[in-house]
Amino acid sequence: MIVEKFPDRIIEIDQKQYLYFGGTAYLGLPTNKEFQNLVVQNILKWGTTYGSSRTANIQLSAYIAGEKFLARHIGSEASVTVSSGMLAGKLVIEKLKKETVVFYHLNETHSAIKTENSLSVFINEKINDRLLDSKSEKITILTDGVPSFKTKPINLSFLKEISKQKEITLVIDESHSLGIIGENGSGIYSSIQFPIKRKILVSSLGKAFGLTGGVIASDSQFIKEIKELETFTSAAGMNPAFVQTLSDASEIYKIQHQKLKDNLSYIDSILIKNSNILFDKNYPLIYLLSKELVEKLKAEKIIIASFKYTKEAEPLNRIVVTANHLKEDFDKLISILNSCNS
Repeated sequence: MIVEKFPDRIIEIDQKQYLYFGGTAYLGLPTNKEFQNLVVQNILKWGTTYGSSRTANIQLSAYIAGEKFLARHIGSEASVTVSSGMLAGKLVIEKLKKETVVFYHLNETHSAIKTENSLSVFINEKINDRLLDSKSEKITILTDGVPSFKTKPINLSFLKEISKQKEITLVIDESHSLGIIGENGSGIYSSIQFPIKRKILVSSLGKAFGLTGGVIASDSQFIKEIKELETFTSAAGMNPAFVQTLSDASEIYKIQHQKLKDNLSYIDSILIKNSNILFDKNYPLIYLLSKELVEKLKAEKIIIASFKYTKEAEPLNRIVVTANHLKEDFDKLISILNSCNS
């Protein structure tokens, strides 16, 4: 389906209007006028792009402002922005490959943090024996903050069971939790208190934060080492106008996050729970396990997100809730979901 303008809560297809519950604009920022004005003002100040290396002799204060905001918001010692969430993940994997003996993964992690020869943390629902042995080695565990088809943050309690002989680095992709979960959308990074050597966040900023780019957050030493990688120094940075906007829009993020929370609470109050629907009042995705339900919604002029991550995978059918949706939108949506459950 091809559309001619940004699909917010309403999408127009073949000159017909549909309610839209897709995309990833969780905080509704791409069409938020106040947010747009900040972006425009920063483009007038910083230009449409800046193609220079971040390590060049001329340094832009926009990066300092935006990255300090992100570190405070996430609860990390430091952060650095890059041009995409995918690059953020690839940079971290590139760095860790030089010092990791074994990589492990939880669930089907996003391709941004996948690496070859990674082992599964769990085998037949039991923790991998290699994580329990007494061999001293540096390991890295890769996971999404909220896995696909899930509505709650990943359970990391298994970290306490890993052998004390393992030096653990945890890499967590928060592209679908940063800006959404936690106080004011701080994500889950700051809440991770398990006995590990280092924790690293990677995330796209093009989802909840409404700006094309990515972020890596961790301790100051790791961020310093990321900035020394040739892949980082030879690439242009995130658009400085966008990075400055991150800092300037801090209050807008709070307001939109509260709107999103209110919308989720309203859904929770009217949705009849059933086994064909996965929903949690703290997360803006509703997964539909029934293909018939997807077609029923389309017949009622409601379009949801439906796509495949890989050619072989089953379609991922999910309702995306944003801060811009109205109660009347939910009334129509939930009445259909409830009617199919009665």
